[in-house]
Amino acid sequence: MTETVVPLQAQDAPAFPSDRTCPYQLPAQYSRLRDEASSLRKVTLYDGRSAWVVTKHETARTLLADPRLSSDRAHLDFPATSARVLSFRDRRPGFISLDPPEHGPKRRMLISEFTVKRVKGMRADIEQIVHGCIDDMLAAGPPADLVSQFALPVPSLVICRLLGVPYEDHEIFQDASRQLLQATTAADATAARDDLSAYLDGLITTLQTTPRPGLLGSLVADQLAHGEIDREELVATAVLLLVAGHETTASMTSLSVITLLEHPDQHAALRADPGLIPGAVEELLRYLAIADIATGRIAKADIEIDGQVIKAGDGVIVSNSIANRDSAVFAEPDIFDVHRSARHHIAFGYGVHQCLGQNLARLELEIILAALFDRIPTLRLAVPVDRLTLRPGTTIQGVNELPVTW
Repeated sequence: MTETVVPLQAQDAPAFPSDRTCPYQLPAQYSRLRDEASSLRKVTLYDGRSAWVVTKHETARTLLADPRLSSDRAHLDFPATSARVLSFRDRRPGFISLDPPEHGPKRRMLISEFTVKRVKGMRADIEQIVHGCIDDMLAAGPPADLVSQFALPVPSLVICRLLGVPYEDHEIFQDASRQLLQATTAADATAARDDLSAYLDGLITTLQTTPRPGLLGSLVADQLAHGEIDREELVATAVLLLVAGHETTASMTSLSVITLLEHPDQHAALRADPGLIPGAVEELLRYLAIADIATGRIAKADIEIDGQVIKAGDGVIVSNSIANRDSAVFAEPDIFDVHRSARHHIAFGYGVHQCLGQNLARLELEIILAALFDRIPTLRLAVPVDRLTLRPGTTIQGVNELPVTW
């Protein structure tokens, strides 16, 4: 799978982001950025504005931990990779858009539900959900759409149980979150966010009079009732957790299956030794890096790094897909290797904004991959990989449909 790209030396500031032409390999433009000597490169965003893209692993970690970079998505100069980001500007910011010291207390309200110990306690529930979805898919018989019949329902059920959201409403938030993440205009993104916010606002009202188990009910009873968080902020937090809690894991599931089926030697290694699965999940997270555009920042002060000066007000985008292919850190980075030690990838970001749900995502993927290939050992793609329709580079990477058979 190849694409024609103008050599970077002929471009002052190449367009960013780029669309993938392969589910698991970097766009050719990104490979060229990665192979340049500098760890920062000026690029041109969709609206003609410029921003810095960070392409090296060490510089990425350094900048993601630098308090001079702000996560404020409502700021007028925040580096928007599509018009969708503009929908954040007229809304109360969620906690991922807050900087220290405001960010810390809001994150601590949630962290207890996502600790390693708490997540491990969910294993039996997740296994039940995964095997139930496999049962349903097998009963329906091949062929199947792995996205709608498995990859999406599993994390949707998991996040519903964790948050205390009625699963019978899952189609409401799945549709709204997909429209939000894949919107091409600010108006479309705002409409989808309004729909999801209205649903969650109504659920919060219900929870105030009729409590039910789950993180959202706890926040209503403990934080909202005592004024530690206001209603608008709680709705914004619930939107974030609901969307991030199922779309990203669903996308990772689909692309992980594609990657393993397209690398039969690595697939066979996992089948022969299930003990490799936790490490394979880390390698898949590194290799796929589906949230490539999630780590945008804006400089609050001048920052001198790697021979460049990021000026106050400059936009900065840490491309984790490019940084995770840094050959100075990962030998032969374009090779998928389930034996690799890849835990130091930055697929979940780095620093104070590192993904809150990473422990849950890891466990879900471990259980999913172990169960899926054990229960359906002859699973295979029903269409050639180059016929799959990939999402554009402006959103969470993945596929909306994945035809499989067995």
